[in-house]
Amino acid sequence: MSIGFIGLGNLGQAIATRLSDVGEELIVYNRNIEKIKDLGYEIASTPKELLKKCDTIFMCLFDSPAVFNILQMENGLLCEDLKGKTIIDLTTNHYDDVLKFHELVNNMGGNYLENPVFGSVAPALKGELTVVSSGKKEVFERVKPILQKIAKEIFHLEKLSSATKMKLINNLCLGSFMATLAECTALAESCEIEKSKALEILSVGGGQSLVLKAKTQKLIDEDFSAHFSNNAINKDLHLLQDLAFNLKQPLYSATIPKELFSKMKMMGKGEEDFSSIYQLFKAKN
Repeated sequence: MSIGFIGLGNLGQAIATRLSDVGEELIVYNRNIEKIKDLGYEIASTPKELLKKCDTIFMCLFDSPAVFNILQMENGLLCEDLKGKTIIDLTTNHYDDVLKFHELVNNMGGNYLENPVFGSVAPALKGELTVVSSGKKEVFERVKPILQKIAKEIFHLEKLSSATKMKLINNLCLGSFMATLAECTALAESCEIEKSKALEILSVGGGQSLVLKAKTQKLIDEDFSAHFSNNAINKDLHLLQDLAFNLKQPLYSATIPKELFSKMKMMGKGEEDFSSIYQLFKAKN
């Protein structure tokens, strides 16, 4: 049976492409139909229509309000057709909202798995994402063969909301590394060290990381077309701050990266790739 897919932004398109490349037949829904009409997929007119044709539906949306909308809109997923179907939500949601999604879907007789993904467009196209899933163990095991088609590493944390919290924690590492690497690159340039050479040295020194490996060429070319946007990392770091507040646990290293990405958003660069934070540090001629 075809797989349903809702949300074809940068990451969603990459994951959908990967699923198609490994032989899965997709039926898709996107709020902006114009954006997807030339992608070659069968297009559903509503989320509810997907339920009539698909047992498993991926969602890859920007945030929790977008997920609420898809669930509760007229002809949305919360309907009688949801019974026995499985929603795999790749969205990075608010850690409290995701508990509501579990409840809403399960109360309608469906199955909900929170499955935030670690990685962006390039690893998604290769099937090399990391997936962390929370939800019923038996549901996770049933859809694991599909997850293996998009992910290199797969983890299951049974306690609800744990996967979402782990994604936010991971994105603290991501944002902090990116800010540090950007500042190091700009500082090397100020020392009249060629940027590409500085990045090569950092890649075998203290900067060695998946982040640097993924973003080296973007820093060299200053091509900041979005794989993972400043808007997205800014949103996630704010959710992490909210989590820490509720845990009554201070966040020391998260504060500066969050404000740096807030600055990028304020400068009108929210849609750029988060590696564009380099522009904050680059010396002006």
